[in-house]
Amino acid sequence: MTAYTVMPGDTMWGIANKFEIKISDLMAANPQITNSNLIFSGQIINIPAVADVPSPADNIKALETEVIRLVNVERARTGQSALVENNKINNVARIKSKDFINNNYFAHNSPIYGTPFDMIRSFGITFTAAAENIARGHRTAAEVMNSWMSSSSHRANILNSTYNQIGVGVAKDDSGNLFWTQIFIKN
Repeated sequence: MTAYTVMPGDTMWGIANKFEIKISDLMAANPQITNSNLIFSGQIINIPAVADVPSPADNIKALETEVIRLVNVERARTGQSALVENNKINNVARIKSKDFINNNYFAHNSPIYGTPFDMIRSFGITFTAAAENIARGHRTAAEVMNSWMSSSSHRANILNSTYNQIGVGVAKDDSGNLFWTQIFIKN
């Protein structure tokens, strides 16, 4: 664990992004904070080291990273520039994948966050174009990418030259089923 002093304007969401960790892991490391929207300048909070963050046996972060790598392999095959990973978008994608599990649905429009565009904006991310691919049940990054590349609409999002950034989020339910979200934006 590392101690961090909250600066003016900091939010838990912003701190989690700064240290490239999930907000849920940041909150778990700081049980003294009961309201993530209520932190104060000068307050000391714990930042968990990557080794301190619980991870499932199949390493969710590795799955997310592999999807991004495979997206860029596919884009390179067609002469498209690589997408840049955006940690803020990764967090939104993770929240969306977890939202599927928490609210027992599977669709682009969330009962909590609304459309993918509404959701991205609600987390303070600005963009001029955006798209989302979702999937469930695939066990590996290669499986989900094969599925997306076999679908014309998903493939179009992956290969669209408009987008320049990507975020990927994976969540696992209690039965071990994986839920996948890719978010593409142009900023």
